Amino acid sequence: MMRFASIALAAALAVWASPPARAESQKHAEEQVVARGLPAEAVTSHIISLQGEQVAFTARAGAIRLRDAKSDAPQADVAYVSYERNGADAAARPVIFVFNGGPGAASAWLGLGALSPWRLRFPADAPSPSRAPVLADNAETWLAFADLVLIDPPGTGYSKLLSDSDDIEKRFFSVDGDAEALSVVMRKWLAARGRLLSPKYIVGESYGAFRAIKVLAPLRERENIGVEGLYLVSPALDFTWLQGGRNLLSYAGLLPSMTAVARGSNGRTELADAETYAAGDYVVDLLKGAKDGQALARMNQSVARFTLLDSHFVSRLGARIDAKSFSRERGRNKERVSSAYDGGVEGYDPTPFAPVSDWSDPVLETWRTPLGAAMMRLTQEKLAWPIGEARYFILNERIARRWDYGHGGRENAEVVSDLRDALALDPRLRVFIVHGVADLVTPYFATKLMLDQLPAYGDADRVRLIVLKGGHMPYLHDESRAGMRDAARKLIEGQH
Repeated sequence: MMRFASIALAAALAVWASPPARAESQKHAEEQVVARGLPAEAVTSHIISLQGEQVAFTARAGAIRLRDAKSDAPQADVAYVSYERNGADAAARPVIFVFNGGPGAASAWLGLGALSPWRLRFPADAPSPSRAPVLADNAETWLAFADLVLIDPPGTGYSKLLSDSDDIEKRFFSVDGDAEALSVVMRKWLAARGRLLSPKYIVGESYGAFRAIKVLAPLRERENIGVEGLYLVSPALDFTWLQGGRNLLSYAGLLPSMTAVARGSNGRTELADAETYAAGDYVVDLLKGAKDGQALARMNQSVARFTLLDSHFVSRLGARIDAKSFSRERGRNKERVSSAYDGGVEGYDPTPFAPVSDWSDPVLETWRTPLGAAMMRLTQEKLAWPIGEARYFILNERIARRWDYGHGGRENAEVVSDLRDALALDPRLRVFIVHGVADLVTPYFATKLMLDQLPAYGDADRVRLIVLKGGHMPYLHDESRAGMRDAARKLIEGQH
């Protein structure tokens, strides 16, 4: 009898003791998360000369912690860098949130490439991964007319997940989860800085443009935040236009950019004939199909003339030229390949005599290294954020491989319908889209054909397409970086 009483007493004591034990365990887990999280915000003061004016501004480098709505458990620290002009009226001063794409690309591409007070110095000759990451004052910084907040989604830059849960990673590495999380980050930053009244804009590059459109709904519906304008750089709006094969119009969308590369064009002025053909006779003959010999002959002749590719090669592909085939074939005799990100830039073909070849892109893979190194220098030397020996993920390929585009997959992902709904709902929303003419990844003419299907929404000028010199990252060219800044000022200041 005493034995059973002892067992019962022990069981009772165990029941009463377990809540404090669990609480202690949770506290320990929380402390571990805090220990591996990002440092507290660092605030520094700076002055930059813009068009002869000395502009004082405050830089902030820090992180916003995202937590589970039910348990309050930490899930991620999302890093940001902000630049705010001193002495400005906070309610009237515009705020621009900046995202890059990938998925898996950090904000240093746009930040140190175009927008921030400092930029990576781009040499006039060929890019190289071993280039020294030299920072220079950026005369084209957008700080001249707006405050900037550059955000790195979880897994990019210095941002990090604070949970080992696969479910949490899957949520953050998805179209909807990403948009919802970043809408919370934006709202928290605005509330913490007292900027809820400020005019708000979003800049996104490539998939970052996809992200910028997707984030509008959760911002509006969950966070009570409205956005006045989008500035989309080389946007990925509909992947069926970028993959080739299934959508015949993708070949028409790509042809003017290939023509621009072949002709060495710096803008659209020399491409009117290519655009007319691509949207007219080319589409008509493509739709006639592979069994129509006369249509094939016409296409082969015209596509070879526009792209300057060998006519026999064009004929073998049925006048359906994809970006990779073009990038390799145009320099095949020189054992060179062109960048898909800027067709005007060439590199060496690592296997020039093989029937097929894979190569590191001569633009993307050469600039990522100095850009990442420059961001590390900036963080430590100018922003004074004690990040220690942490790695800066300028491109995190793991995220791209694991990204969940939804039930239809990447090949069916699109945000044109989201953009259509946003423009219809908010008559004040304006959208500027900037492309580089030699971009073979997200060609400008494909975007034009998509935008042509949008209604006017009372004013067709609400959505503008701007085509500049260069490729997917047009800001690598000095004149295009200035052109991007001027277009952004027009968007924000409401100029026509």
